[in-house]
Amino acid sequence: MADPARAAKLAQRIKVVVAEALGRRVKDPRVESITVTDARVTNDLQHATIYYTVFGDEVAHTDAAKALEKAKGVLRQEVGRNITVRLTPTLEFVADQIPVNASNLEELLREAKRRDAEVAALAAGAKPAGEADPYKSDSPADIDEDDFDEEDIDLSVDDELDEDANR
Repeated sequence: MADPARAAKLAQRIKVVVAEALGRRVKDPRVESITVTDARVTNDLQHATIYYTVFGDEVAHTDAAKALEKAKGVLRQEVGRNITVRLTPTLEFVADQIPVNASNLEELLREAKRRDAEVAALAAGAKPAGEADPYKSDSPADIDEDDFDEEDIDLSVDDELDEDANR
């Protein structure tokens, strides 16, 4: 079993070899819009998965997949010539979904930003349902000083204070 670092290095080399071979060796016009995005090799160096994207519509995608399947032997031969391993790995081509997922994620982010702008516009013209400041505060502005005037207290009544009344 090879180490993962060697497999990653071989995958990088296979990615470059396949991308160059698509431009030079394969004469099919259906592969012109293909971009090789990534390659992975198993740790035993027997199988390589090559990820690609295609510029164009759905028809271009299916045509590119057919062209890659047809050119798989030529590409494997080219890989075998340019790498230094005992056995040439088998090639598998997989359409890369990362650009599709990225565009979907960008669309979701645009929708979230649009909704945030709507909520901010609604909040700008809104009034509070109750008081503007519904929380009690101990600030001196809330204390009415008229409640504590000594003039309001009637001192004329000479009721004896019955200190034991509450017992």
